[in-house]
Amino acid sequence: MSEVYAARRTRLRERCNAGGSAAALVTRPANVRYLAGAAPQGAVLLLGRREDLLVCQSPPDDRPCEGRPDEALRVQVLPQPSGGDPAVAAADHARTQGADSLAVEEHHLTVARYRALGSVAPHLRLTDLGSAVEQLRVVKDEEEISCLRIGAEIADQALGELLESILVGRTERHLALELERRLVDHGADGSAFPTSVATGPNSGRRGHRPTDRRVEEGDFLTVCLGAAYRGYRCEIGRTFVIGTSPADWQIQLYDLVFAAQRAGREALAPGAAYRDVDRAARQVLDSAGFAEGLQPLTGHGVGLEIDEDPQLAPSAMGKLDACVPVTVEPGVHLPGRGGVRIDDTLVVRPEADGGPELLTITTKELLAL
Repeated sequence: MSEVYAARRTRLRERCNAGGSAAALVTRPANVRYLAGAAPQGAVLLLGRREDLLVCQSPPDDRPCEGRPDEALRVQVLPQPSGGDPAVAAADHARTQGADSLAVEEHHLTVARYRALGSVAPHLRLTDLGSAVEQLRVVKDEEEISCLRIGAEIADQALGELLESILVGRTERHLALELERRLVDHGADGSAFPTSVATGPNSGRRGHRPTDRRVEEGDFLTVCLGAAYRGYRCEIGRTFVIGTSPADWQIQLYDLVFAAQRAGREALAPGAAYRDVDRAARQVLDSAGFAEGLQPLTGHGVGLEIDEDPQLAPSAMGKLDACVPVTVEPGVHLPGRGGVRIDDTLVVRPEADGGPELLTITTKELLAL
């Protein structure tokens, strides 16, 4: 992997040089990990004129889930307990290397930290690195996709086991905790995000926080969970009916959301505009009279963070590339009644390679549990 990290840093360095910066300071944890292989607590990465340096507040963790720093990097661990700010130490190192400019992630730095960088090296011109690293992260290599694929398998397995258990009478909160335990039992680093379990009138809500409401016969049950594996995060969401055969309104609503989700999945292709993927799913729901109250986006990228670029939204600009993992997650919530959400993680692939690769394979049939 050392060659992979070195190649990523080279691409970023080329961008910096083209923008007139001799060095770059990366502070956002996911970006540090992407370029360095690991991001210990508080770590920053300096792409310097003569060497690249990972500055940490504590030694890197040797657990596989935390990653290991690229062996080609020099690692500097600041003395504790008052070793100072790694970003300031890195900026000072850039100054001693003779850099006259330093590109920084302004969108991640606090005002106080930005001022501290300027004070330690007043002759070092600070420029904005912008979202250069995030843009590099959009297209994944096959090793990254493999981590996402394993995470999806773990999430599918945890969800499948839950569906085989007795659900009536158990609370949303208890089911969410059980799912998160099962993720770890099956090899995940942990949950990719707080697990959402929503029943009855809560079902179908995006980002619902589990409550003490108990599962009842006839409820819709919406579950959204994800596994983190070696730092990479995937997502799956499904909706079921509890105990009895679905009511007519539940079948109709489910079929509608399923059709929207299928339209979004089928629109995934290299070269497809982000907003066209959103439109494909959204117009199915719009035409059925659900234009108001729909989610602000149909899906988003996943990777080292659960919500990455691209954003599949009405106003999103840009087009998909191959090897970009995204979610497709339309949903409808009817206040006081409940709703449906169906969520998959897929990888954009060209038609010649079989089209979009579905990573989360738990059935989307409307099951009565």
